[in-house]
Amino acid sequence: MSEHMTPPPSTPADAMEVDVCIVGAGPVGATLACRLAVEGLRVVIIDRAALPPMEHPAFDGRAYAIAAGSRRLLEAAGVWGNLPMPSCDIREIRVTDGRPGERPSPLFLEFGREDATEPFGSMIEARALRVALNATLHAKPGVTVLAPDEATVVRRAEGALVTTRSGRTISARLVVAAEGRRSPLRTQAGIVVTRLPYHQCGIVCAVAHERPHEGRALEHFLPAGPFAQLPMAGTAEHPNLSALVWTDEEKLAHRLAELPAEAFTHEIHRRMGDWLGAVTPVGRRWVYPLSAQYAQRYIDTRLVLVGDSAHGIHPIAGQGLNLGFRDVIALSDLLAGVQARGGDVGAPDVLRDYQARCRPANMLMLAATDALERLFGNDNPVLRLARDIGLAGVNRITPLRRAFARHAMGL
Repeated sequence: MSEHMTPPPSTPADAMEVDVCIVGAGPVGATLACRLAVEGLRVVIIDRAALPPMEHPAFDGRAYAIAAGSRRLLEAAGVWGNLPMPSCDIREIRVTDGRPGERPSPLFLEFGREDATEPFGSMIEARALRVALNATLHAKPGVTVLAPDEATVVRRAEGALVTTRSGRTISARLVVAAEGRRSPLRTQAGIVVTRLPYHQCGIVCAVAHERPHEGRALEHFLPAGPFAQLPMAGTAEHPNLSALVWTDEEKLAHRLAELPAEAFTHEIHRRMGDWLGAVTPVGRRWVYPLSAQYAQRYIDTRLVLVGDSAHGIHPIAGQGLNLGFRDVIALSDLLAGVQARGGDVGAPDVLRDYQARCRPANMLMLAATDALERLFGNDNPVLRLARDIGLAGVNRITPLRRAFARHAMGL
């Protein structure tokens, strides 16, 4: 054992020693645990919920758009190969502007197969990712899963001591807060959060449709917020399937989600048009309040924030989870290098390096999605003309269009 791993004097002799303790086993925290284990770090991951019940067996309409860079991370972490059902490649993306019930503007932006050497991303069902994460976590010898359990964390300059409700004591070099937007560890560290309410909700569901999507996604900007159709892998019952995510004013979103099937289908057609033929809603409809938020810093003594604990953005560009995965890529690369050199993964300079790598880029993405929402989320005729000309302009300039695509892919 290196001198860096000497337990603090107050650490009980029977404490489990780990390099990293991750609190929160959502997609970001669980992927980080798997990725660090691949690099040979000793990891414990703690979550209040039992993991098997998080595997919803029935199709529920929820799905993730996994950018190309995030897919590479999931492959490297050993998660992608454990997906229990096929993903669907996103090979074309059309960006349009308009109003419900009207034809979209003839000025549009389209990312095609010639703009990238690989798919822009992949659509996977939320339940499939959960099953794969759980299987991978339990298969990694370097990972200890404590769920359901709760952690009490005491952080000092020399290390962190974690005690759990189940009676375990853990000595860790670094604690990772992956608890989501209301992170208790972030609050405990006195890290201030700035919140930007949008007074909007996102409606999430799935639809079966008459014609095949052929890997094409649609992002249709409307005055109340964007409407996205995302291609999914079909099933025996529904060979042509897509996920829908659309934004509307809070009260209207709840009313729309509660409509009878026929009226709900009519509202989908008003926004999506008929390019996929007749559509049939499948599974549940989900309504989520939308807001953005950002932590003033990502680090404290022996603590880092990742994913929604650090930042939350408007879903207008479908980058929320992918932003969390970018945190995982940066942190796992950094910690693997420190571990290989025999260093201390929780040292202040390591944490400062992580914050410097992630926070400026994340703030830029938050600012960009916020600006997009304000630019496209209105019906001002002058702004409509300006944004339509802008879309068409980017569409015509091939290098610029491809640069946009690579950034969205996380490459």
